[in-house]
Amino acid sequence: MGIVVVSGTGTEIGKTVVTAAVAAGAVAAGRSVAVLKPAQTGLAPGEWGDADEAVRLSGAKTAAELARYPEPLAPGTAARRAGMAPVGPGRAAEAARALAAEHDLVLVEGAGGLLVRFDEDGGTLADVARLLGAPVLVVAPAGLGTLNSTALTAEALRARGIEQLGVVVGSWPAEPDLAARCNLADLPEAAGAPLLGAVPEGSGALAPAAFRSAAVDWLAPALGGTWDAGAFGRAAGA
Repeated sequence: MGIVVVSGTGTEIGKTVVTAAVAAGAVAAGRSVAVLKPAQTGLAPGEWGDADEAVRLSGAKTAAELARYPEPLAPGTAARRAGMAPVGPGRAAEAARALAAEHDLVLVEGAGGLLVRFDEDGGTLADVARLLGAPVLVVAPAGLGTLNSTALTAEALRARGIEQLGVVVGSWPAEPDLAARCNLADLPEAAGAPLLGAVPEGSGALAPAAFRSAAVDWLAPALGGTWDAGAFGRAAGA
């Protein structure tokens, strides 16, 4: 897997921290890693972006960003309102390929969900994955409502012939409620793909050394970790 696209089922659900955890596992295995955020929204020039944060936490080699728009909106909308050029799927895919020529692994982190528009032509992160022939790792929330959004994301991927690696819970609560515990069993069914990890809530606040040390415990072997879905579910009372 030279390039992996990381998509959420929505926004503010832990994509950046999951991206950092996957990067940390790859770095620990001796791989050079780049994190690409094609379109960063909601930040002014010079502010710390998602790719920067993923690299800080993981120790990855490179953070890359193609465009930044000041308002916290979908990339296409933010670009239009700022009077700036959007980042289309073709440009994002070209940048990912260039990074892949110099790194063992490139993680392309989307903005919001899979079908959020990048440009006025309706280009999306799904189009980036399709152009690259890259698999998509889906990040989902733990609680009530996640099954529907996860199933819709999986259906959109299948309709486009895009491989789904699996699902990672982006922020597993310290005290999971009944819905979260049941979702450990139900998410793989909704996704039609394996559950590949659960990142504890607040993990992004860890010091980088602590984050890198713990990351392998949050992700399944398919993502370079040691996490076991069955054991985790039993421990959680699923």
